[in-house]
Formats: sequence, C-alpha cells, structure tokens
Amino acid sequence: MTTWSVVKDDTREKRRRVSPRRLFPRILPRFAFLACLALVAVSLGAALTPVVPREPPEPPFSERARASALTAALRLRTAGEQLSEAAPDPGSGTGQPAFSQTVTLLTTQARALLGPGDAPPDASAEPPSSTPSAASSSPPLPTSAAGLAAELARSGSQRLADAATADGGMARLLAAVGTGQLLQASALAAGAGPAVPAVPAGPAVPAVPAVPAQADPASASAQPSGACPAPDVTASSVPPAPSTGGTLPGAAALGGALAATVRIEAETVYGYQVALTRLGGDAAKPAAEQLARHEALVSAAETLSRGQCVPVPPLEAGYVLGPSFLAAPAAGLAGQETATLPVYGDLVALSDGETRRWAIAGLLDAARRAVLWGRDPGPLPGLLADPAAFPALPAGALPPESPAAR
Repeated sequence: MTTWSVVKDDTREKRRRVSPRRLFPRILPRFAFLACLALVAVSLGAALTPVVPREPPEPPFSERARASALTAALRLRTAGEQLSEAAPDPGSGTGQPAFSQTVTLLTTQARALLGPGDAPPDASAEPPSSTPSAASSSPPLPTSAAGLAAELARSGSQRLADAATADGGMARLLAAVGTGQLLQASALAAGAGPAVPAVPAGPAVPAVPAVPAQADPASASAQPSGACPAPDVTASSVPPAPSTGGTLPGAAALGGALAATVRIEAETVYGYQVALTRLGGDAAKPAAEQLARHEALVSAAETLSRGQCVPVPPLEAGYVLGPSFLAAPAAGLAGQETATLPVYGDLVALSDGETRRWAIAGLLDAARRAVLWGRDPGPLPGLLADPAAFPALPAGALPPESPAAR
C-alpha cells in the first residue's frame, strides 16, 4: 500500500513553478563563460589582422629641396673625382686641376647641405646602402667635361628655382649653392671648348612691380587700395641694414635688406664712375656696361622699397675709396662686386615673391661680375660662413649609383 504524502506532492508542484528570478543565478556562469569565449575570439582576430602602417607625413618643401641638393652635390662630386683620376693632361683647361676644383666646390657645398639626420655621430661610419631599385633608376654619371658642365648647370638652375619657394634661411643656402654650381659649370665649359652646350644664364631678372600711385593726402577717401602713406625719408627713418644673422623681424628686416641693397649699389655706381676715369683699353667697355647695369639696379631697388612701403635711404654725395682702389681699379671693382654678394643673400632670405626672385637674379649677376674682374666668389656666394665650421662628410658618402654604395 502506497503511503500518501501531502509534502511530497507539494514539493513537486513547487519545482514546476520555480520563478525565473531563481533560475538566473544558475545560468549566469554559462553566459559569463560564453562571453569570455567571444572576447577571446575577437582578440585573436584583431591580433591576426595585419595592421597597415600609416605613411609618414611628407617633409616640408625646404627639407625636400635640401635633400635633393645634397644628393645632386654628392653625385656630381663622385663624377668629378672619377674624371680627375682619369684626366690625362693636368695642364689642359679640363684637366685634373679643373676637376679637382669642381670636387672641392661640391664637397664644401655638400657639407653645408648636411642635415642633422644625414651625418651620423661617427663620421667614419659607412652611410646606409641604397635600395637596388633606387640604384637602377638613377641616371649614369657624366663621363666627360662636357657632361659634367651640363649636369652642373642643370643642378644649379634647379637650386635657384627651389630657392624662390623655400624658407628664408634655406632659400639663401640654395641660392648660394646654385650660383656656385653655375659659375663652375661656366668655367668647365670654357675649358672644354665649343663642344660643350651653352650654360644656362640663370633666372631672368623679373620686372620690378610698379609702385602704387600716391593719392592726394587731403582726401583720404580718394586714396587707392594698397597705396602707401608718404614716408618721411630721413636718414633716421631708414631701417638699418640687417646683420648676418638676420634677427630683425618681419617688415623691419625686409626694409633693412632693401635699404642695404640701395646703399651698396649706389656705392658701387660711384666706384665704377671713378674706375672709368682710370681704366683704359679693353677694360673700359665692360666697365661702362656694368656701370649702366648698376644704375638700373639702384633704381630697381628703390622701386621695390617703395612697393614694400619701405623708406628709401638718401643717396650720398660721394664715398671714400682707398688708395688700393685708385691704384688698381679693376681689382677694386672686383672687391666691390664681392661685397654686394652677402647683401643680396640677406635680401633672398628676408623677402619672398617677386622681390626674392629679383634678389636671386641679382646674386647670380653679382657673382658673375666678380669673376669678370678676376675675383673668385667661393663655393657659396652670398653666404657668410666659415667652411671649417661645416660638418664633415661621412666616410664613403657616395651617390646611389656608385659601386661602393650598392
């Protein structure tokens, strides 16, 4: 006989009617376990997915122009070294001395162009090798004086073009490098003979912008847009010439550079006028031509100053010329032309636009006039710097196509 129990039946009924709130604590560990499995699967997928590296930002234009100029200088330096070693006749115009001079110039320029990341702490360490693709895509080195002169001219023209856009200090350096390379290209071309292509003349002197018309001061409303107020042109109102460091800010620095250009050109005009009374023969004709050129430069610098609303310095009645100038006027003119180079270098660094392009053309013209009168303007015309202070080139600093760098 089965014993009837009320307790047993009630227990079964309670199990059938268990509340969901009582079931949740029982299934919570299962949900937690499944969630952990899902997180592990997601983390494994993220770890196995390759991360596409972000491309580094493109360097600014000035840095790219500097690196390009350094690469070109090292490449042409190697070509000059190879031609110097193979030169059969040291006494010819394109013999070993001419190539050695080219190598010296390019070595100094490359040292000036070195950046912080280009020269390792150990100067004797080998530079990193270039990739094979870069080596195969590089053009061959020039193998003749004509080829080297043409390559130098192309590189110099590119440096001057980049100087028109680069930042101030880098613009002055690029203009100095380009000017030096164009001068050396002309020297090589002159020694190689008529077979060498004509060396580019460099940037054409741009037209000087017209000065805004001055309106009637009594009618302020009639003054045209962009016109400058009439300045009080006195000696004290003219900005001082900028120092070599170019520490004057903004318009004051540009005003000082333009004022220095007017002063140095006016003094050079006076020097040519005095020299013409003492020069004779073949030297008189180029002196007369250069006198007219400098008179035009004085006028252009004054026009640029007015266009920038900068006071124009008053012209002096005369300048003191030393006895050495009067005794050797050709050498004196060479010294005067050389003295204009850092002034134009300052103007390149402190200006922009049309004024800078005018200054770049003026720097190149002044360097060529210095050569005309027998003065070597150096590897970096317009840049007042001691080459001994430049960092040394790393040992084996060769361009990509050099066998030692492959």
